[in-house]
Amino acid sequence: MLPNHYHVLIRLSDIKETITLLGMLHGSTSFRWNAEETARGRKEWHSVSDRGMRNGDHFWATLNYIHHNPVKHGYVDRWTDWPFSSAGDYLEEVGREQAVDIWKSFPLYDYGKGWDD
Repeated sequence: MLPNHYHVLIRLSDIKETITLLGMLHGSTSFRWNAEETARGRKEWHSVSDRGMRNGDHFWATLNYIHHNPVKHGYVDRWTDWPFSSAGDYLEEVGREQAVDIWKSFPLYDYGKGWDD
């Protein structure tokens, strides 16, 4: 989770139900945070967007994008340094060599351009 947004890649059986539940989570947390900071009415969470994975290439490019996002925003120099990431578990599961191969095989180029700028 970054200071102002987060990305999640999950397998779902019901996207509509999940978006409803995320809306409830965002509503309750923003209500509480706004109360703590005496800022009632301020929008803490703005939206949820979803995108079904079109194929394996799309999945791997998305995973690379999510792991690289803290670097993109300048919070860390290497995506493995971000403490709120699945990157460590991912490396443990696939190994550094395969992770590098996946990074090179599914480059970002301008993937996600404008999503969270």
